[in-house]
Amino acid sequence: MKEYSMNKIKNVVLLGHGGSGKTTLADALLYNAGIIERIGAVGATVMDFDAEEKKRGASLGLAVYPIETNDTKINLFDAPGQFDFVSGVYEGLSASENAVIVISGKSGLTAGAKKSFELAKEMGKGVAFFIGKLNSTHAHYFRVVSALTANYGAAVCPVIAPIVEGDAVTGYVNLINNTAYRADGLTLTQINFTPTDEIIKMRDLLLEAVASTDEALMEKYFEGEAFTDEEVVSALSAGMKSGDICPVFCGVQASGDAIPLFAELLYKILPLAESSTVKDENGEDISLDENSKPKIFVFKTVADAFVGRLSYFKVISGKVTGDMRLTNLRTGEEERLSKLMVAKAGKQEEVSALYPGDIGCVSKLGDVKTGDTLSASGGPAIKTTVFPLPCISSAVYPKNKGEEEKIASGMARLCEEDPTISFGFKTDTLESVLSAMGEVHIDVIASRLKSKFGAEVVLKAPKVAYKETIRKSAKVQGKYKKQSGGHGQFGDVWIEFSPSDSDELVFEESVVGGAVPKNFFPAVEKGLRESVTKGVLAGYPMVGIKANLYDGSYHPVDSSEMSFKTAASLAFKDGIPQCSPVLLEPFGKLTVTLPEDNLGDVIGDINKRRGRIIGMNPLNNKQQEVVGEVPIAEMSDFATAMRSITGGIATFTLEFERYEEVPSHIAQKVIDEANK
Repeated sequence: MKEYSMNKIKNVVLLGHGGSGKTTLADALLYNAGIIERIGAVGATVMDFDAEEKKRGASLGLAVYPIETNDTKINLFDAPGQFDFVSGVYEGLSASENAVIVISGKSGLTAGAKKSFELAKEMGKGVAFFIGKLNSTHAHYFRVVSALTANYGAAVCPVIAPIVEGDAVTGYVNLINNTAYRADGLTLTQINFTPTDEIIKMRDLLLEAVASTDEALMEKYFEGEAFTDEEVVSALSAGMKSGDICPVFCGVQASGDAIPLFAELLYKILPLAESSTVKDENGEDISLDENSKPKIFVFKTVADAFVGRLSYFKVISGKVTGDMRLTNLRTGEEERLSKLMVAKAGKQEEVSALYPGDIGCVSKLGDVKTGDTLSASGGPAIKTTVFPLPCISSAVYPKNKGEEEKIASGMARLCEEDPTISFGFKTDTLESVLSAMGEVHIDVIASRLKSKFGAEVVLKAPKVAYKETIRKSAKVQGKYKKQSGGHGQFGDVWIEFSPSDSDELVFEESVVGGAVPKNFFPAVEKGLRESVTKGVLAGYPMVGIKANLYDGSYHPVDSSEMSFKTAASLAFKDGIPQCSPVLLEPFGKLTVTLPEDNLGDVIGDINKRRGRIIGMNPLNNKQQEVVGEVPIAEMSDFATAMRSITGGIATFTLEFERYEEVPSHIAQKVIDEANK
């Protein structure tokens, strides 16, 4: 592959709802460029090269393929549409200056398309729309444009519109020069046509949007002068870069209808990489610069059991070559870029050099993670992308004995690959817990753990970290006496147990007159500390207990540390049931961001989970923020419920807040289950 300078590089990521046709569109663009011989069916596309993607017939990760056209390099990214695999969306947007949101002409403006638009705008990217699947029954381009206009206003700017006769699309109009074509796959034949009212309306939207980008064009528009094609393309490109214009294209991905027209116009309109900036860790803008020393930003990591770690990066400045040494600004360690490559979906091709704005990959770096900046001259690092936190968890157990280490090692590699998952051992429940973005996400991780690292796991609902405490005081005796020939065992203690605010056992002693010698106090405390690790109700750890050793007796010969430790355990066993023991459950602070139309249903769902609403805050774009407190035991399927209620638009965070007493009717069920 030839070298491209920064004024010849454009980057674009395809986004949208799952099933909208993003990956098929990517295939159609590759087919149009002569890179592949046909447009693949679902599950057999170039961009879905991972075995898990082929099996499930859906994109699960970000893929990239460069297209060379008209002396320009287009780095085409394909991001997943399923909400569980949102990390690919963040990765694609962090490396691209532009996004094309793919919408099904049949399904319309879905939750996934709306979330993609909001995220792209939030990250300062230029946005265009592609309305596809126009050969589907009930597909309606003009209805979708109307929905886009209702949501995003005058920014929506049609560039290609279909000619519709009856229920069928019979042609496509390039609204820039008002030329119509009949499409037969990649073959376009120019035809004569009479503009319908809808086509005229679409072209008016285009001309008004173009005029709004420049005073000279506005004056020309009001004087009734026609714009040149170059003026329109330049205005659309400038408007897309500024965010004032969102071009709208259309076609049929699977057949290739109108794809050549879409590709030609898109590639002209897309702003160049050189015109973009990135934010450094201090929030300052950094322009791409070929004359500065080399600096790259790692936006994606792929873990492979054989190749090792494959790091995808974007060049920020300088000329990057193979065998170059750069310093990781996070660790301070020097890294050698042994072999410079460009990714072509699942394959890599070695290249000699890459320039700012271009996308490359390199294998077998040291401690390099997604979000790291590697530089030859130090300076501030590129601002790290903040990925969403995982929202659903599952306990992980080895299917075969002795594979714990293999599972931990594989999970660590997968966590490097996907920043939206976490894995760790929970000391309070004594089990390994995997957290991710959804049930499908967890299932895919388990499948990849087996295929990549040979470790099979069993997934279970994670245990809830219940605790036990007491509500009143009691004084009890613990006496241990044993005689079996020779020296016996004797320990006698009187202990008062009472509630405390401390999470740890508070041990005090107020023995007078030497009833219990001081040298046995540590043994009494040790016996109590071992006892509180397992409560009397359901075996959960006990908190909030103060134990005061106030009396007792001893034998000058038979007493020992062991006998007093045992006596303390007996006192605990007999005394705690007299102190009104209760079960405690963890409560979390829940913050949900959702459309105001779904407010009632979401609040109802939270109440159903024994949650309490403590506040509501109105946000922009008809959004609401709901803050509440909820028992964590009731939240295992909350992510699934939110997707069902809000169509996947709602987002939420759940953070541990404190422990509260479990209602008696629920506590009894927990106790019965634990004692089985």
